[in-house]
Amino acid sequence: MLFNSYIFIFAFLPLVLLGYYALNHLDYSRAGKLFLLGGSWLFYGWWNPIYLPLLLGSIVVNYTIAGKIQSYGRSREIIPPKKRLMILGVCLNVTLLAYYKYMDFFIFNVNLLPGVELDYLRLALPLGISFFTLQQIAFIVDCYRTGLRERDPVDYALFVSFFPQLIAGPIVHHREMMPQFRATDNRRFHTRNFILGTFVFSVGLFKKVVIADSFEILVNNGFDSAETLNLLEAWLVQYSYTFQLYFDFSAYSDMAIGLGLMFNIELPVNFRSPYKGTSIINLWQRWHITLTRFINTYVYKTILRSFPELNFKAGMVASFLAMIVSGIWHGSAWTFVVFGMLNGAAIVVNHLWRKTGIKMSNWLGWLITFHFFSFTLVIFRATDWSDVFKIYKGMLGFTENTFSVAAVKLMGSDAPWYFNLASSPVQRDQWATWVLTLAVLFFIGIVALAPNSMDLKDRFKPGKSVLLLQVVIFVISVMMISKASEFLYFQF
Repeated sequence: MLFNSYIFIFAFLPLVLLGYYALNHLDYSRAGKLFLLGGSWLFYGWWNPIYLPLLLGSIVVNYTIAGKIQSYGRSREIIPPKKRLMILGVCLNVTLLAYYKYMDFFIFNVNLLPGVELDYLRLALPLGISFFTLQQIAFIVDCYRTGLRERDPVDYALFVSFFPQLIAGPIVHHREMMPQFRATDNRRFHTRNFILGTFVFSVGLFKKVVIADSFEILVNNGFDSAETLNLLEAWLVQYSYTFQLYFDFSAYSDMAIGLGLMFNIELPVNFRSPYKGTSIINLWQRWHITLTRFINTYVYKTILRSFPELNFKAGMVASFLAMIVSGIWHGSAWTFVVFGMLNGAAIVVNHLWRKTGIKMSNWLGWLITFHFFSFTLVIFRATDWSDVFKIYKGMLGFTENTFSVAAVKLMGSDAPWYFNLASSPVQRDQWATWVLTLAVLFFIGIVALAPNSMDLKDRFKPGKSVLLLQVVIFVISVMMISKASEFLYFQF
């Protein structure tokens, strides 16, 4: 079930909200939690019921291991059985993720050896597995490190399964979620939270179906269908994916936060105008914030502790390796490894530049950061290296017809109606060139200068004008849901 589908918006969500608050109003708070938990499991199982037992089994196993660790008390001293349980829990989660997400990648690399021809497993990636495994790894490690005491099975299951963040984040932390599930005041209906939540959700829905999905046609044709791209086409395709990924992930993050607010649950901000970043470090502090937090807490610091001496060099090596882990987390291909390496190297260079004490103007820092990251997203999006070379070859101008756009090649039969305003193929290509170029320039201005959704949320004041705006963007969005297209981060 997708946030941007009619069945979710007009059936599932109203029924879960009504049932949850009705049970709480009748003072059946435990039943309300169980109802919300059941709704979350229904939401997850709707995509493919066969993977629901996988989620439930993961919850039971991790809860059991965490309980065993907690039985040793709050002492932070290293107790061998306690440490073995922590290692077991982490290994089980990593193994589960590796089996479903990376086994075919492993087999691909083994098959490169002479005489080896292993069959691929071709497993479908269970939705959300990259997210709920990280949340439970953090829980187990914190039980070991801090003597954490969390023993309510319903709160734990809801922390892992809460449907607004279950599929594509944010990667929530137990300390910011479980107290909210227990808070008495959160069980009653709050009008302001509900209105604010519907507003943020509507903004996210608009970003997804109106903006991100509009770039999808051009991106798919440019990367997957076109055999060659000239300079202008390649840059338009590259920029289009840069914006598609931005608005798609921003949309999901907004919709998750909006849904959480409808249930009086404050989810952490996961996306705060990363394309306003004036350095690559600053960009990654704004992009997928909760993943960066997890990588910093449980990967970077763990790697750093392995060095005999903590110094700048150790920090840079740890940063580089942590970014490779981040790249691998996103997908099982060498393209993701290289993406992580490039961004890790850029972060190291950024730190080295800071040590020089030389100041760079914000606009130049932004220009370099935005285009470097956009450049690496070509590798991030490509299904194989031939796509990468095709895009880069076009961007460097190693093709003919440099400054014209073949509209049929880039837009195909799915082109929006306004591309058909021109009467001849030549005029259509000229029209497409102007429209797409102006669209790219417009969205560069939007991502670099416009206030983001969280700014609007923080400044939100209910009123007639706000209500009218919300209704307009919601109606437009609903009218454009021709088909429920998946969010890009579902594949990660």
